Amino acid sequence: MSRESWVLVVLAAVLAAAMLAGAVLLAIRVVRTRRMLGALGAGGKVAFYGALIYTILPVDLLPDPIYLDDMGVLAGALFYLGRLVAKHRAEQRAAGESPVATLPPGAAPRR
Repeated sequence: MSRESWVLVVLAAVLAAAMLAGAVLLAIRVVRTRRMLGALGAGGKVAFYGALIYTILPVDLLPDPIYLDDMGVLAGALFYLGRLVAKHRAEQRAAGESPVATLPPGAAPRR
């Protein structure tokens, strides 16, 4: 292989690693919203689980070394969940409640 070919191979590997790292970081941020799912309703649960399932399953719009579609789905879910959390907190403030996540009656906190 020529020097230019090696440079292209290394560049492609670095880009793939950067995309994988970005997808993992987005997945971690989406998973951190899990504690609020009970208060966000069915739409939040669908966005959360749908994004994680799409990211984990091997069936993608683009082949797996290219994580742009996974990152897009995770970023979209994170944006949607963030808007739901903001809406939920605004409703709690309007009702005079504490803006922390509330548990349903009889539910024990997760540890």
